[in-house]
Amino acid sequence: MNLLITGCCGHIGSYLIEHVHKIKKIKKTFIVDNLRSNQINSLFNSKKKNNLYFSIKDLTQKSCLDEFKNVDYVIHLASMTNAANSFANKKLMYYNNIESMKNIIKFCMKNRAKLIHISSTSVYGKQAEIVDENCEKKYLKPQSPYADIKLMEEKMLKKVSKKIRYSTFRFGTIAGVSKGMRFHTAVNQFCLNAALGKHISVYKTALHQYRPYLSLKDAYKTFKYAIENDLFENDIYNVLSENCTVNQILKKIKRYKKNIKIKFVNSQIMNQLSYHVSKKKLNLKGLFLENKIELDIKNTLKLLENI
Repeated sequence: MNLLITGCCGHIGSYLIEHVHKIKKIKKTFIVDNLRSNQINSLFNSKKKNNLYFSIKDLTQKSCLDEFKNVDYVIHLASMTNAANSFANKKLMYYNNIESMKNIIKFCMKNRAKLIHISSTSVYGKQAEIVDENCEKKYLKPQSPYADIKLMEEKMLKKVSKKIRYSTFRFGTIAGVSKGMRFHTAVNQFCLNAALGKHISVYKTALHQYRPYLSLKDAYKTFKYAIENDLFENDIYNVLSENCTVNQILKKIKRYKKNIKIKFVNSQIMNQLSYHVSKKKLNLKGLFLENKIELDIKNTLKLLENI
């Protein structure tokens, strides 16, 4: 069977294409990216056994995927991200992400391809201790344009649920090393600043708030499990490794980088209260994600230890 991966050069995509040969059933993998982030290095030294076929594609163009035939699965990772900066790029982000999603849905329906759609746990705004996928609509309060778009994408899929098979995975904040890793997410940015001896900026209200974090290894494990176990039930699942406070993340960094400096700052994304995101629903499907974020922190700091 054949797989199409969009956004293959990004943080998650670059890890996935290095390990895609381990997914049973997949014989050939088409990978696409628009390369606007200039991360062509994500494709360096690709293993022959991965059987990758790369194309530069702009997913906002309606006919961009017409050349791909006999595709059985699509993992849609292409997206403008960075929630904190999405306020400044709001108009462009809405256009890019929504138009791309429209074209992916059309492609999957036309080719009867099963879709893995990536959403975000940042769609939650419920002010309670634990949130799950059954959270009432009134408590789905995305705190950034990026998160709002993810909720819009989920609704787009629900509207065509009779014409497509898919799984939506609400990912926690990504941590871990890959060729295409970026440093705008919390853990990676904290590690970079710690390595450079710079202040780690922490939102004033966030120090003791719990948030979900997801190891790259667990993200890949989720993709593999979904394809191998045919987990395409047109449903939504939280995907995370651990719930941690920012303070707990900082303590994990201190174990490997003793003298870190903290600076408290204001942010537009500050009005959520602390909560845990439940992964019980995914556990009931037989998938258990338990990789330690501390290991991702250790490996990230190791990459940067000589600077």
